Amino acid sequence: MAAPQGGYPPQGGYDLPGYGSPDPALQQQSATPPQPAPATGAGGKKKRAYAGEAFGFGSGANAALGGQPPAGGAYGAYPPQPPVAGYQQPAFGADPAPMQPVAQGYGAPVDPTVTQMTQQFGGMGVSEPHHMPPAPMQPAAQPQRHVQLNQLYPTDLISQPFNVAELEYPPPPIVLPPQSSVFESTTANCPPKYMRSTLNAVPTNNSLLKKSKLPFALVIQPYGALHDAEDPIPVIPDQVISRCRRCRSYINPFVTFLDHGHRWRCNMCNLTNDVPQAFDWDATQQKPADRSLRADLNYSMVEFVAPQEYMVRPPQPLVYLFLIDVSYASVTSGLLATSARCILESLDRIPNADRRTRLGFIAVDSSLHYFSIPRDGSPSSDPRMLVISDLEEPFLPIPGDLLVTLSECRENIETFLNKLQEMFQNTQNNSCAMGSALRAGYKLISPVGGKMTVLSASLPNVGHGALTMREDKKVLGTSKESALLQTANAFYKSFAVECSKAQVSVDMFLFSSQYQDVASLSCLPRYTGGQTYFYPGWNAARPEDAIKFAREFSEYLSSEIGLEAVLRVRATTGLRMSTFYGNFFNRSSDLCAFPAFPRDQAYVVEVAIDETVAKPVVCLQAAVLHTTCNGERRIRVITVALPTTTNLADIYASADQQAIATFFSHKAVERALSSGLEPAREALQTKIIELLSTYRKELAGGSVSGSGLQFPANLRGLPVLFLALIKNLGLRKSAQIPTDMRSAALCLLSTLPLPLLIQYIYPRMYSLHDMPDNAGVPDEQTGEIALPPTVNLSSGRIASYGLYLIDDGQTQFLWVGRDAVPQLIDDVFGVPDRNQLRVGKTTLPVVENEFNQRVRAVIEKSRDHRSKGVGSMIVPHLYVVREDGEPGLRLWAQTMLVEDRADQSVSLDQWMTTLREKVVQ
Repeated sequence: MAAPQGGYPPQGGYDLPGYGSPDPALQQQSATPPQPAPATGAGGKKKRAYAGEAFGFGSGANAALGGQPPAGGAYGAYPPQPPVAGYQQPAFGADPAPMQPVAQGYGAPVDPTVTQMTQQFGGMGVSEPHHMPPAPMQPAAQPQRHVQLNQLYPTDLISQPFNVAELEYPPPPIVLPPQSSVFESTTANCPPKYMRSTLNAVPTNNSLLKKSKLPFALVIQPYGALHDAEDPIPVIPDQVISRCRRCRSYINPFVTFLDHGHRWRCNMCNLTNDVPQAFDWDATQQKPADRSLRADLNYSMVEFVAPQEYMVRPPQPLVYLFLIDVSYASVTSGLLATSARCILESLDRIPNADRRTRLGFIAVDSSLHYFSIPRDGSPSSDPRMLVISDLEEPFLPIPGDLLVTLSECRENIETFLNKLQEMFQNTQNNSCAMGSALRAGYKLISPVGGKMTVLSASLPNVGHGALTMREDKKVLGTSKESALLQTANAFYKSFAVECSKAQVSVDMFLFSSQYQDVASLSCLPRYTGGQTYFYPGWNAARPEDAIKFAREFSEYLSSEIGLEAVLRVRATTGLRMSTFYGNFFNRSSDLCAFPAFPRDQAYVVEVAIDETVAKPVVCLQAAVLHTTCNGERRIRVITVALPTTTNLADIYASADQQAIATFFSHKAVERALSSGLEPAREALQTKIIELLSTYRKELAGGSVSGSGLQFPANLRGLPVLFLALIKNLGLRKSAQIPTDMRSAALCLLSTLPLPLLIQYIYPRMYSLHDMPDNAGVPDEQTGEIALPPTVNLSSGRIASYGLYLIDDGQTQFLWVGRDAVPQLIDDVFGVPDRNQLRVGKTTLPVVENEFNQRVRAVIEKSRDHRSKGVGSMIVPHLYVVREDGEPGLRLWAQTMLVEDRADQSVSLDQWMTTLREKVVQ
């Protein structure tokens, strides 16, 4: 089939041959088996010792530095190019010169004169003024409508097997017509880190969208970090906010100015609006300003400081109310002592710039224990405990001093936290009235709003929302299992809605070694913009458990969350936001309410096409109105512009496989909770067959050459991601998965930011015994640690003498092969014999040699969420697994190898064969 005209515009790595017609040199390269890498320096000798002694060097996963044929060439997918770490995306306000020129959309190729100017403006966080020479683009003579979009590159999924490197590529570029934005700014369109569309070319009507069978949805992650300092978004302090009178969209880089710049036309609904008088006035310097320097016309992502009319009430202070389980289970596991210590040590990190942050504490067993903490310097400095045993109608024992200002009571809060453990150290009470505590906490903080942080090690078994032990091992793996994933008590849903209305958010930290009914308890975070954190079998006596929780809880307390937030997404006339997925309460058809807005979650919005779109470009704009934890009302606005098309090939060539997988992850969770696990798995399989069939029928001419299965190069990872999703802990068919583990996994599948979600579905595996010499070593220029190349998740990639790291972002496994040589064991673990290895949950020991240092650096770097462009608190546990060691541990690690056959699921080869058979039928 002749490929449609047009292609990925030449840009870092995309201008290589190899898409439609493989480069002869590449074919030749892929035909020759990988040669051993030349051993250079000490690293080479080590690798030779680890691998060569056992079996002969050059057969490990990283042999020939890459270990697998490069993606492209033999794979026929993307042309060979270095894996993209993050996105080569200029930082806001940074000099784009060192970046790869990317397709106009999120950046046009950069002109040297532009670079010089940008360097001067870099410090101000603004982009190029409009009087600069425009960046070179496609010829202006071309009619606007017929800009060449991404070209479709067909590949065969059967003859050219999947290479894990294909998951690292950025989404297909957004190719906009010339002069789409007011000023030619490289930051005019949204980088995929914050908002990405499943389709980077949008069908002009609904029938074309339906014909494609592809979803049209946005994956929105409004924050890239837990702290403002790490997320440099331009802030517009002048409170001059220009919005469309009709559709209420915010002015952005894609509007048009008319009437000598006195008016602007809305790019969403076409209404003409007046430009505010103060728009071109610099209030700080009291002089006219250059409009071309305004951040809201140069950046796709800005934050406005909101004026008075955006507030219903004065900005609320940050409030944390801790509901701490003090039953026997909590005290004996060390949860009470560890959490009190952790709060104490994090008091300096809790955001408190406006000195209004307030804290409160309620301890919970079969009664509710309130604590009255006096101000520092007052005559009675000792905190008082007030016990309420009425669980049905819990009340506040005194009007004040239960919710205290951190700045005014700091010393007495410290005194209280130091004494908290002693108060309950001899308890024998096994009851937990957490539901009643939540009602009492709600009464305490609902006049202000804030966060209720629940720390619990037992099942709430008395009072409001009492739950019973309902897990039945005989039901696991059967159709009845889905009942266990439902909420057991209506209290949790109705109470969550009540909380949302009063701007109260709930976060759950759950630590039970017994059944704790995560399915019911996770309802509260789901509808109040919170999160469920699950620590199964946690015990503070294990240093790894104590350190993991302490690090995560400290990050949690220091995060700069937003308060009383709402999210609304607007779009060009003809498009409508139809369905919203994520942790929030849908207050009206298009308004999502968040009592607290976390920084480590993503949201998915499905877009419907209600009427034909005649424009060459559509725009979608998300706005988050919130109060910062420092008491300022802000609006974060994110705008993305996408080209439209009437051509099915353009839609497929511009589809983003990672965004599509994220969308279906949310759909699968919804289906699992409403209809059951089997229907959710079946829906995923049916969908991928539908996409492959549609492509074959509409774009591959209906032919199946030999035993092939055609699909576009940019979607080659999609069948693998769907298989990995079906095999994920949340959805996998198995009679061995405890309900709490499954429920916690479903929470992750519906909240994780895209880079972490893809890694959670398809974990990363690195071969360590033969890693390249630069891996695990800081880069000379940047100081960043380089990771080894990723390896396909298949046991066929694992050498029996090797050492591998498998990491899904929540758990890390260090896999030690059964034939690993003593030298490798000694260098990494500091023990001479494999049988002396401490397996299971552990911390890698520090051994005084270069290789141990590099392995530890790789493990730490693999945990680095910031380098993936997301904020996250999670610190994965590390488990050492011996191939010939403890069977349960080994089987758990092997569930990560999603390309293998396991339990009741198929291997990748069997999956591809099944898909092909269904498509050919």
